[in-house]
Amino acid sequence: MGQNHVGILLNSSMFRGIPTRRTGQESIKNYEEVAKEFNLIPCFLRLGDIDLKQGKCIAYMYNGREYAKAVIPIPKVIHNRALYSDPAVHRNVLQLISQGTSVFNANNRYRKDLIHKLLWNNKYLRSYLPVSVPATSSGLQQMMEQYTDLILKPVRGSVGHGIIRLRKGSRGWEMIHYSSRNKGWINSQLYPGDLPLWVRKLLARTPYLVQDRIPLLEYNHRPLDLRVTVQKGINGIWNVTGLYAKVAPSDSFVSNIAKGGTAYPATLLLNELLPATIVAGVLAHVKSLSLSIAAELSANLPLLADLGLDIGLTGNGRPYFIECNGRDQRYGFRKAGMTEIWKDTYRTPMAHARYLLNHQQLIATK
Repeated sequence: MGQNHVGILLNSSMFRGIPTRRTGQESIKNYEEVAKEFNLIPCFLRLGDIDLKQGKCIAYMYNGREYAKAVIPIPKVIHNRALYSDPAVHRNVLQLISQGTSVFNANNRYRKDLIHKLLWNNKYLRSYLPVSVPATSSGLQQMMEQYTDLILKPVRGSVGHGIIRLRKGSRGWEMIHYSSRNKGWINSQLYPGDLPLWVRKLLARTPYLVQDRIPLLEYNHRPLDLRVTVQKGINGIWNVTGLYAKVAPSDSFVSNIAKGGTAYPATLLLNELLPATIVAGVLAHVKSLSLSIAAELSANLPLLADLGLDIGLTGNGRPYFIECNGRDQRYGFRKAGMTEIWKDTYRTPMAHARYLLNHQQLIATK
């Protein structure tokens, strides 16, 4: 029976919510439904409940009525949906792998500068990347001399936290940033070439990148980009599971759904914004670019199998890579009304878990 167990590794807060079905944006029900298709039993666990010496773990499992804790052998395949910032925790994951468990997306939060460097090393992909340098005072000065629209983003972090835009207009440079005190975006004029003290302190203590901002396609004067879910499935190779468009709120330049962005089916929106004759070609270009990015990253970063890529489009439909998410927030598909594709984003990793289990069993019988 243990051979049909697949672990879903969650952070403690989400794990605690399982009995009451309060797991935020992660759909436990979807895992249950799609796992059955591959004759798998999902076991929801957290790293602190795995005993490597005993080879056992405590997991939540559905017994037909409710989720109850059970002590089971450590599953041979685990899909990591937890985020860990502590390096010691990553060492525990690596120890788990060294003892024979396949953990896919073992690390799902990579620094943005590392991702940029890996992709920049590929000559084909280089033309799809915004120019990007560390946000030191000299790096920032150099970029402000060369470009008129810049994005500052922390090398660690997600869902649009900490992003600052610098834009040069007729009255000089202005800065646009989110104020948690005002609960909104603030525009402020900059003195020539001088950032406010709080920004300089922020950049001194937190590694940031400064990038040339891509002139993004807009919908009702609101910038948009595409979220492309790229996953390995039953055959162990990368495929595009689906994509949708994310549109920034009217007062913002950040399209993240968690920051108030709106999700739409991409084809629907692009048919309104681009000539109908080029939409299919643009989407095909986006998909092939996404597969090339996934292939390049997984050649350098072990155990990747599930990515959410943000791809920007210029006014003529030319794609650019913006960001890579190792823990794809899949609920955007549901918000865009793409329910079947939302379920597919759960189905594909479970198919990949079945592929890995079959592969392990094949090796064991040789």
